[in-house]
Amino acid sequence: MSTLTTSPIQAGEVSVPAAGDNEKKGRLYSLDALRGFDMFWIMGGAGIFHALEKATGAPFWHTISEQLEHPDWNGFHFYDLIFPLFLFMAGVSTPYSVGRELEKGKSRSQLLWRVVKRGLTLVLLGIIYNNGLQLHPISEIRFCSVLGRIGLAYMFANIIYLYTKERGQMIWFVAIPIAYWLLLKFTAAPGFPPGDLTMQGNFASYLDRCIVPGKLYLGIHDPEGVASTFPAISTALLGILTGNLLRNNHTTPLRKVALMSITGVVFLVLAQLWNLDFPINKNLWTSSFVLQVGGISLLLLALFYYVIDIAGYKKWAFFFRVIGMNSILIYISGHFVDWNYSNNALFKWLGQLVGEPYGAVALALSFVFVKWLFLYFMYKKKVFLKV
Repeated sequence: MSTLTTSPIQAGEVSVPAAGDNEKKGRLYSLDALRGFDMFWIMGGAGIFHALEKATGAPFWHTISEQLEHPDWNGFHFYDLIFPLFLFMAGVSTPYSVGRELEKGKSRSQLLWRVVKRGLTLVLLGIIYNNGLQLHPISEIRFCSVLGRIGLAYMFANIIYLYTKERGQMIWFVAIPIAYWLLLKFTAAPGFPPGDLTMQGNFASYLDRCIVPGKLYLGIHDPEGVASTFPAISTALLGILTGNLLRNNHTTPLRKVALMSITGVVFLVLAQLWNLDFPINKNLWTSSFVLQVGGISLLLLALFYYVIDIAGYKKWAFFFRVIGMNSILIYISGHFVDWNYSNNALFKWLGQLVGEPYGAVALALSFVFVKWLFLYFMYKKKVFLKV
């Protein structure tokens, strides 16, 4: 189960040596910062820009606000990146956590149990996150969840890591999206032509309607369903392969940045080409989506890694690092803390002072600030949620 610990090591958030000799002493700062940047948007960052769009009505803020919402079905917005980027970063940590334990002499069976336990714990936390702690009829429970997908994809990707070498991991990374593409291309729900990718007609959604107990998020479809979890394993595997690269002491830091950047660009080009036949779609976690988010994740990590760990510009990233070191805690905290009440209790006066139309913007900013203060307190006390 999840526990609070004074250790700075979390599931998917481990002590990582970064670029250069000094970084062997601590965590990979850029990975913490990027994780915090990722979580910033769902802990209230997106709300700031939605409030700005409503306050100003300006086309510029409307465009930004639109990017911070999911498209209805096909297509890609920036907000679609948040979930897979987190999963990618969980994979990056694997060579440093599981790989290091292997080097220390732990058996694969010991580590397999730890990986399975963490994965299933996240599945359980996901069910609780969706449905709370009260008992519900099975038909009213949503079993699929964001945390559940992270847990399952993390678990299977780590099992692949434990029992294959890097070449095998690459083969799995390529094979899963191709197999998923072929599955959806030559199948469909009954009454629909093969290759139908509508919400009603695609085979992945149909399979979930047949085998997933309880309710689906959209009634006939769940974006965290069973079938679409398989390509998410490839997203985690890409993180593992990236972690292998970063941990490779025989490759210079600048070369690592170059390899991540070039690969990221290539993936983005391939994603656009594959999109012509297999649309980029987060709801189905399509193979083109795997390449799209994989490319952007690589480019973002390359940027953060270069600026923070190579060039040494760290101070600006402290705000994000505080978030990144307790990311799961802040994600699930809304079920235990009424952040709106806390924000209004402390800063309602600020919204009134600013007045309309920017009072809502001020409160959106203070909402993030209140959460960050909580995380900063936990950071200073060295208390982190461990799964």
